[in-house]
Amino acid sequence: MTIRIGANPIGWSNDDMLEIGGDIPLEQCLSEARAAGFTGMELGNKFPRTAEKLRPILAAHGHDLVSGWYSVELLTRDVEAEWQASRAHATLLKQMGCKVIILAETSNAIHGRKGTPLSARPVLEKASWKQWAQRLSQFAQRLKDEDGLQAVYHYHMGTIVQAENEIDRMMEETGDALGLLLDTGHAVYGGADPARLARHYRSRIHHVHAKDVREAVMWQSRKEDWSFLDSVLAGVYTVPGDGLIDYVSVFRELGGYSGWVVVEAEQDPKKADPAEYSRLGYANLSRFLKEGGLT
Repeated sequence: MTIRIGANPIGWSNDDMLEIGGDIPLEQCLSEARAAGFTGMELGNKFPRTAEKLRPILAAHGHDLVSGWYSVELLTRDVEAEWQASRAHATLLKQMGCKVIILAETSNAIHGRKGTPLSARPVLEKASWKQWAQRLSQFAQRLKDEDGLQAVYHYHMGTIVQAENEIDRMMEETGDALGLLLDTGHAVYGGADPARLARHYRSRIHHVHAKDVREAVMWQSRKEDWSFLDSVLAGVYTVPGDGLIDYVSVFRELGGYSGWVVVEAEQDPKKADPAEYSRLGYANLSRFLKEGGLT
């Protein structure tokens, strides 16, 4: 695989707020994404969770399954318990031919709580980092050894890995079996430089999420201490090329990257027509990848 461009259905139907886009059929999402140029989709809440049911639906719309988010709870359960909890999800990804599995610690996350401001997010105590990172490393190694899946960690607003120093700490404390998902939008919103992350962790980046950030909304969110979901509804995220991120500079730091680059830009579909924004995102991302030397 070299570079393939995929989409996440969160632009059509939100996984944290099921009522947002709840009326949009899965078939509409898949057909509009294919019409925009995408050839792969990540999992969303409307997707069947067995390969037998999912494979023909994706095939009918010209998509491969890219990957899917898996919520780990390694702060509260050991590796064996996490392994057992992951079996259905990991098996589906494996059967669908996926190469990566997306992990994020959510046992104490607040990103799905509309009434909880981002300032109330959990912060991991210094004494807790070592055990959590060891469990994460061991879990990632087992996914690689037994499932053939490359684990990639998705730092995320409202979780224990949000700020740049937390990303650095996690990468320092974990082994190479754990890869990094480079998410441009969560990096910028959390105060990190995505180009610097790309440069510093290039060898461990095995998946990319491309979402842009509307600067005015981001600053208002910080000033008024909004929740993550209120920020999303206000339009803090958008597709590449519609915000402040310099994607060409980011992609120039990813020389030799092979894998999926996924437009994952959650917006309220009533404010941001998914068909229109998917076309814009695909066109802009294709151009940025070329200018950045990846295609």
